[in-house]
Amino acid sequence: MQRVTVLGATGSIGVQTLEVLALHPERYQVFALAAFTKWQPLAELCLKHRPRYAVLRDAAAAALLRNHLRELGSQTEVLEGDRALEQVAESVETDVVVAAIVGAAGIRPTLAAVRAGKRILLANKEALVVTGKLFMDAVRQHGAELIPLDSEHNAIFQCLPESGRSLNGVRRLLLTASGGPFRNHSAESLQQVTVAEALKHPNWDMGPKISVDSATLMNKGLELIEASWLFALDESRIDVVVHPQSVVHSMVEYEDGSVLAQLGTPDMRTPIACGLAWPQRIASGAPRIDFLALSQLTFEAPDLERFPCLHLAREALRAGGAASAVLNAANEVAVQAFLDQKLSFMGIAACVDDALQHCGAVACRSLEEIFDADRISRAHAGDWISRHGGVVH
Repeated sequence: MQRVTVLGATGSIGVQTLEVLALHPERYQVFALAAFTKWQPLAELCLKHRPRYAVLRDAAAAALLRNHLRELGSQTEVLEGDRALEQVAESVETDVVVAAIVGAAGIRPTLAAVRAGKRILLANKEALVVTGKLFMDAVRQHGAELIPLDSEHNAIFQCLPESGRSLNGVRRLLLTASGGPFRNHSAESLQQVTVAEALKHPNWDMGPKISVDSATLMNKGLELIEASWLFALDESRIDVVVHPQSVVHSMVEYEDGSVLAQLGTPDMRTPIACGLAWPQRIASGAPRIDFLALSQLTFEAPDLERFPCLHLAREALRAGGAASAVLNAANEVAVQAFLDQKLSFMGIAACVDDALQHCGAVACRSLEEIFDADRISRAHAGDWISRHGGVVH
């Protein structure tokens, strides 16, 4: 019996993780569920999955959840605050930690799980994007087992020798991208896209932040940075190809010309099940591919002029230091401004570009310095938006 802590339980990855766990009650037990402020969805999950602990970062939301569960006779204990997130992640009673808190807020509890030597199913890409070498050094130092949940990285993990622990004979990695909802839009029409349009991903069911990142291709840029750290490969050996059907999740090309690809329907329960049971295989609940119904699998190069965020991410990775942390922080602020209709869609890339130019050239030798760079970038991006943004209809 494996005891599982889910950080970010009310998000799309968290909910789908719990769906997979529910298929295998003989193998898995939910130890703790954590969220930020959404106490009502978390209450429903607690009543269904009966974790020992429920954690909310927000104290007021935690109080509401605690009273609600007490009235219903639930035995789940409610904890609150950032330290509580770390405590359930590092607890000796936790075997597996699903790191699915969106954004930089998920970095500290994920690192707590790393330092406790857990099996970590990483869906919080910011942990690697922002902390990079520090994160991977901690994984090695504390003997943690890191399995990526992003469908692209999980695909590469499955296709590499020894499950990503060897690069023997590897020539390059190919990350696939759907292209998002605006793949065929002109540069002019991208100036006018709405929030509702950006949230309508053609293939995947995701939260608002990652949906917008997919629309700008920043999500693929963050995945490029993450892949470089995960698999210890220079960015020059990682390419991005647009694959609109989202059936091939990523590929590994070898020196002998062979290319190994992992295929599946666009359903996150597949990589979640892979991460939970690896090296075994268990049912995920995801639909199977009907190969006879596939009309075509196509691939094309990304357009960096219409979608400059991918180029900005590669430049940040090349620059090193604080650049990736600056990129991520500015992007989080800009995406939220777009969702709040205070910044245009193309303004996201412009805001991030400006932050990189003004805040990116800083060395980062510690976690504290990284978070300093994060704060500076967020403040700079907020100021830029106040000067260049405005109400967007």
